[in-house]
Amino acid sequence: MRLLRTFWMFCQKTIRILIDMKINNILIIFLLTFFVFGCAQKEEARRPISRISGSFLKKSIEISKEVVGDEEKVFDSIIKANADKEYFLSQKGYWYTFLEASATEDYLPKSGDIVYFDSEIFSVSGDTIYRAGEIPTKEYMVDKEDIIIGIRDGVKRMKKGEKVQFLFPSHVAYGYLGDKKRIGMNIPIIYTLTILDIKKNNDLKTD
Repeated sequence: MRLLRTFWMFCQKTIRILIDMKINNILIIFLLTFFVFGCAQKEEARRPISRISGSFLKKSIEISKEVVGDEEKVFDSIIKANADKEYFLSQKGYWYTFLEASATEDYLPKSGDIVYFDSEIFSVSGDTIYRAGEIPTKEYMVDKEDIIIGIRDGVKRMKKGEKVQFLFPSHVAYGYLGDKKRIGMNIPIIYTLTILDIKKNNDLKTD
């Protein structure tokens, strides 16, 4: 509507100018027809794009909800099958349980700390994707490096020496890209992580 209003004001000014210049009426009509037709073409060309974008976004949201729902059902069945373990649900949407808890350590990693950890990754059906020792020990600066969302949040719940099993939905794991090796797109995983050591940020500054 704003575009049409602007165009109409332009046409009115143009008519006055052409009349002042004593341009033939037929020519005036021809020019106006040309401008109106061109404007209409541009307006019509834009509409399908917004409709396609809107429907595509709606469909993407629906698919995402379906994926999340399906993954929640899978993890729910895993949790029920392991009734001897206590699983906690994080605000990020993943579940975790302590396989080995520390009774002596009390420090939780904070932003800027260096954490050293080992990993094992399994499919939700229990098949090994990466076995123990296959992934090199990771040296990770908390919140300062690019890493999957689940690990970024999960390490901050663990103390030195602890071993945790994470149930990661695909959106906090490797997402739609996968790891470009053994984990495909939109694949939920079971991730076992062991904290070997934590170097506090303050200690790093004094080294």
